[in-house]
Amino acid sequence: MIVDILSFAGCPNHGPASSTVERLVRELGLDVEIRQIDIRDLETAERLRFLGSPTVRVDGGDVEPGADERRDFTLACRVFRTEEGYRGQPDERWIREALLQAKRG
Repeated sequence: MIVDILSFAGCPNHGPASSTVERLVRELGLDVEIRQIDIRDLETAERLRFLGSPTVRVDGGDVEPGADERRDFTLACRVFRTEEGYRGQPDERWIREALLQAKRG
């Protein structure tokens, strides 16, 4: 299993998102490769289908439901619409579910 955390330098939500992923991986006892991917320019953002910082993908799929259909690639901070309101990082439940789904295959 591979988890990619895509962000750009200076993103205030990269650290908390990374910490959440690492904690969930430990809690679930998963064997996961976590890759930190730095997005440096708009060309790279478009090539990697970057929806903003931070973006968390499990085995290539964005953890945010429905996000894989989006095409608004950008070099900007990402805002997530969760049940608790707008947040600067993905909902922990989305990350957990993506990890569990990848584990099940």
